[in-house]
Amino acid sequence: MSLVTIKNKYQIVIPAKVRREVSLRVGDFLEASVTDGKITLAPQTLLDREVAEALADFRGGRTSGPFETHEALVKHLKGVVRKYRVKK
Repeated sequence: MSLVTIKNKYQIVIPAKVRREVSLRVGDFLEASVTDGKITLAPQTLLDREVAEALADFRGGRTSGPFETHEALVKHLKGVVRKYRVKK
């Protein structure tokens, strides 16, 4: 067990051994929670909103392909563009 001290701005230093065990790096995010009077810090991964939406589309089956050739891909993309093209 490692002890830490709360500094003047309520900052703490996570001991090196603990950081290595969970592979923490500078800039990582931790989720802080309290359960039964104990503080728990858990590493978290954040995703951009666009990446999260793309993953949701993929999981929901809203994808195209696979395509046998690049010509088939281009043909599909042109069809998609036609649907969204503004008519003059």
